[in-house]
Amino acid sequence: MNTRQRRIAEGALFTDQYQLTMAQLYYRFGLHETPAQFDHFFRSYPEYGMHKAGFCINAGLDTLLDWIREARFGDEEINLLRSQTGQSGERLFKDDFLTWLQNNGSFETLNLRSIPEGRVIHPNVPVNIVQGPLALAQILETPLLNQLNYQILIATKAARIRQSGNCQLLMEFGMRRGQGKGVNEGARAALIGGADFTSNTGISHVLGFPPKGTHAHSLVQAFLALGQTELDAFRAYADVYPDDCLLLVDTIDTLESGIPNAITVFEELKRKGHKPIGIRLDSGDLAHLSIHACQMLDQSGFPEVSIVLSNQLDELVIWQIIRQIREEAPQYGLDPDQVIKRLAYGVGTRLITSAGNCALDGVYKMVAIRKDQQWKPAIKISENPDKIPNPGNKHVWRIYDERGYATADLLSLSDEELKKQDPIVLRHPINPHQYRKIPASEITRIEPLLVDVLLDGEMVHQAPSIEEMREVRQKDLEQFDPGVRRIMNPHIYHVSLTQKLWDLKQELIRETLANGGSNHILP
Repeated sequence: MNTRQRRIAEGALFTDQYQLTMAQLYYRFGLHETPAQFDHFFRSYPEYGMHKAGFCINAGLDTLLDWIREARFGDEEINLLRSQTGQSGERLFKDDFLTWLQNNGSFETLNLRSIPEGRVIHPNVPVNIVQGPLALAQILETPLLNQLNYQILIATKAARIRQSGNCQLLMEFGMRRGQGKGVNEGARAALIGGADFTSNTGISHVLGFPPKGTHAHSLVQAFLALGQTELDAFRAYADVYPDDCLLLVDTIDTLESGIPNAITVFEELKRKGHKPIGIRLDSGDLAHLSIHACQMLDQSGFPEVSIVLSNQLDELVIWQIIRQIREEAPQYGLDPDQVIKRLAYGVGTRLITSAGNCALDGVYKMVAIRKDQQWKPAIKISENPDKIPNPGNKHVWRIYDERGYATADLLSLSDEELKKQDPIVLRHPINPHQYRKIPASEITRIEPLLVDVLLDGEMVHQAPSIEEMREVRQKDLEQFDPGVRRIMNPHIYHVSLTQKLWDLKQELIRETLANGGSNHILP
């Protein structure tokens, strides 16, 4: 695509066709400027087959805000919509609607409340709340879901991988295997979620992080094909990068060739006053090879050299590697903890694609609409109770118990104020018989999670740095029970409703079913 085509594809028309046709319908019925509220939330944690997440990490908001700031229905976008025809050959979009869209099609007129990036989030909790003219809020659905769901998924995967690897050095290596230009957003989300660095050079510079990487097998192969040796290839790399020398040692034979040749080069660097960085293992039994690599490096006087593991890693594979090292290292006279401490991880495909769960089931549902100067709650009925959204204009609260751990996220109506000195009733969002009461004596803190981001056309949100988001993520995770953070079979974290919100939801369900599903909210 050329610059013009990219601007069209990624600008205001970066939405689904049905959003635009619905917007025109709202215009025809005089509803287009009626204030409406949509909640963005996800229904369930990612499941990866043998294991499942017990939390998610929020990411993507700043990317969405960049799009909102730039997306406009200009002359070219309007002319393209004007050219569309339906089955009869008649124009699909009429001039009066297009004129309104061009004059009013700024998404900055919307109000947006959000849970900040880096925070731990849970199913059915509104992560973002959009309020504004119905037509524009509707069009925003697709770009919002596109830009937020993926980053939440990748940030979550990165956080789990980091935890599995004992919070040691983690590098994101997935650019070659990701889905097109989405790898830029994926790398950003990985940095928020737990990766220390990424090999993606461009986005690293944009975000202010030094890109990281080693070299490929092709470097050694090139020297071999030209009649030289693996040692020659390593020496060449060390000559060009004497203070950043990290060698890939498994092109020929890891233990018989690669590591001995790397040690030879490290000794040469050391004599010249340089400090080697490490070796990388990209194939074979990574736990077994790590133990022997550690032993060989220690015996050669390089106990500080890192061992970087790569090749189809994820949180479960890393967990298995660490477990195997704990079992095998004592057989070779090594302290397992000393082996594990020097490991670092380069994680590619399974991080950038969120292998095992490639899409977050994030949704964007209307929950309220404005009529007669009041917010009227709206509800969608489903045969599956899990898919009935929680209606109305809401607040989100996080409740901390006497240990200082988060014990529940609580949804309330916007006119409810929770106080620490009062007992709190937590109602299950679906099951009428499941609830619990937390005495005031067991509550140490009640924290509101949503913050204003866009307010009356003004950007009131100061985007935090990636480092600040990381600090938020780490602090948040430390405030959850270890069972919630567990890689395998995590505890269920409670997301609940106040009694007042529960009563409203049940009343709306009864009224809607009694009216045969007809909606009496709209004029």
